[in-house]
Amino acid sequence: MTVDPNAATQSWPSPEPERGPGPARYLIPALVAAAVAVALGAYGKVHDPTGTAFNLAGFSSTGAVKSWLATVAFFFALVQLVSALMVYGKLPGPRWSATLHRWSGRAAFLVAVPVAVHCLYALGFQSYESRVLWHSVLGCFFFGVFSAKMLLLRSERLPGWLLPIVGGLVFTALTILWLTSALWFFRTFGVTT
Repeated sequence: MTVDPNAATQSWPSPEPERGPGPARYLIPALVAAAVAVALGAYGKVHDPTGTAFNLAGFSSTGAVKSWLATVAFFFALVQLVSALMVYGKLPGPRWSATLHRWSGRAAFLVAVPVAVHCLYALGFQSYESRVLWHSVLGCFFFGVFSAKMLLLRSERLPGWLLPIVGGLVFTALTILWLTSALWFFRTFGVTT
């Protein structure tokens, strides 16, 4: 056996292969999501509902205010979905689709917060029928998974599938929240302001 004198020497023992960040970096966003969801649910369950938290001039009831704000949030969530498909190249879109995605998400969140505050403060976590139970559970889940998504956005070198999955969970939760609240309200009481 001949040895090439110009070959690079290998150190002994061989160096450890470089590893990327482990799954522990996903544990913190998951724990924060769980903590937010449980904290909201616990607060909603132990808090004595007041019956009302706010009303806006021009609306006939707090139910109408919440339904319209939830509908606006759902509209922005639809914009989020379409703009995400553009960002990931699944739909053709303008160069500014990422900016549209960020700002429609911010708008959806800002509109959803007063609805959530009213739900927690005025109604609490309720379970007297399946629609209301699903709404309560998914409301807590929505803000938990949204918190996780915001933390994951700051992470580097995420797997390409992770943000679409978490974003899909946020969208699905908001969609079911809208179906179990605003759509139910409009079908029950009519499209009123």
